[in-house]
Amino acid sequence: MASSHDADTTEITRRKSLAALAGVGALGLAGCTQSSGDGSDGGSGDGSDGGDDTLSGSINIAGSSTVFPLMSAIAEDFAAEHDQVSVDISSTGSGGGFSNYFCVGDTDFNNASREIQPAEEELCAENGVEYVELIAATDALTVVVNPEADWIDSLTVEELAQIWEEDPAQTWDEVRDEFPNEEIERFGAADTSGTYDYFIETILEERGHTGDYQATEQDNSIAQGVSGSEYAIGYFGFAYYFQNPDQLKALGIDSGEGPVEPSLETAASGEYSPLSRSLYTYPSIESLGKEHVAEFARYFVEQTTNEELVAGDVGYVPATEETQEEQMEILEDAIEQAQG
Repeated sequence: MASSHDADTTEITRRKSLAALAGVGALGLAGCTQSSGDGSDGGSGDGSDGGDDTLSGSINIAGSSTVFPLMSAIAEDFAAEHDQVSVDISSTGSGGGFSNYFCVGDTDFNNASREIQPAEEELCAENGVEYVELIAATDALTVVVNPEADWIDSLTVEELAQIWEEDPAQTWDEVRDEFPNEEIERFGAADTSGTYDYFIETILEERGHTGDYQATEQDNSIAQGVSGSEYAIGYFGFAYYFQNPDQLKALGIDSGEGPVEPSLETAASGEYSPLSRSLYTYPSIESLGKEHVAEFARYFVEQTTNEELVAGDVGYVPATEETQEEQMEILEDAIEQAQG
């Protein structure tokens, strides 16, 4: 199976570049980030050991394109403080990461936009890969159309299902009479994506997912496709809309209480239902036996409450202090198991 792990590796020196890199398949960080002023990039909050350069080694991460921008931002800050640690992050989709890399022992972490599935658990077990599940943030899975589509502002859950089900509506007026008699052009997540799985679970259920769409693991390709066609529709993680607000129009979703637009606030409150979801990363317990991997995992959990980074720079809802403490306990137990 081909994956976006084959994409070019890109060096990044500023977190602001994440918007441009949102759909790039692989990101290499080798401690090349330049800090300014007093040597602090301001993004570490309370979560670092202050420029300790004694750590060294490589960290390989695959998985969710939705988690990719958050993991990349955190890895950039970590690399700025630990210039002997290289971090390679690939956007392969949650399922593609589990099946092709993590559960066969080829990566240290797998990012996921949904929980690990039974078949993936079995594959990890078969290969002796033990792991822990860590909550990274909360996302509002976002449905977008072209900004020129002034004839649509929201969809009901049923209408959304009609567009994406296995035997879908072909023209917009089949969905709602007042919509134009124009062909629907669909851009969405590939079937290796956790976003694809979550969309089926929450919207389509037993109706299946249409194959009549342009499928990709590169969410920026979805953004580009929708922005290029007045009658297009797509879905992906909120961060990709957050990075492209002028190129896309986010739709409100009506689950029975009236349309609710995706935002950090409606995702945090649960009002944006049923498309609010948790995001995850899964570190390998064996990898946590390496000090540089363990320190990176600690740093990641510490940064999940960093509002400036998680919400301001990336576009997700930060974890609460309580969630962060719970995740750190889980992680420390795993590190103790790994390191004895």
